[in-house]
Amino acid sequence: MIDHMNIKVADFERAKAFYDAAFAPLGASLLYMVPEEYSNGVKMGGYGREKPVYWLYEGTPPEGYHQHIAFAAEDRAAVDAFYHAAIAAGGKDNGAPGLRPHYHPNYYGAFVFDPDGNNIEAVCHKAEDDLTR
Repeated sequence: MIDHMNIKVADFERAKAFYDAAFAPLGASLLYMVPEEYSNGVKMGGYGREKPVYWLYEGTPPEGYHQHIAFAAEDRAAVDAFYHAAIAAGGKDNGAPGLRPHYHPNYYGAFVFDPDGNNIEAVCHKAEDDLTR
C-alpha cells in the first residue's frame, strides 16, 4: 500500500552512514539523490531495493516526535545482520533480534534507534521451517 515515505534527519551525512550500513543486510541501498535545486536546497536521498521508497530529507525533525518504521527482511539471519550493522553504525539498541510471540508465533524482529531517535526495525514473519526450504 505504501509507495514511499520520507523522514527528516538533522544531519544528512550521519543519517546516510547509518542507513547505508543498516540497510545493506536487507538488500537496500541509496538509489537516488535529488538535485538540491529540486529539494529546496537541502539534501534528499531515497533508499530501496528496486526503486527509492524510504527517503531521508535534511531538516529539523519534529521536537519529541519519533517514528517507528519496520523493514521486511528475507530471513532471520538478515534481521540479525541488520541489528549488528545498525549498532556498529551508531544506532542504539531498542530490542535485540528474537521472536516476539506476543505479535504472532513467527514474528522475528530487531529494533534500533537511528541517530535521530526513530525506532527502526527489521522483521521476518516466516516460520523457521520456511527458512530451510
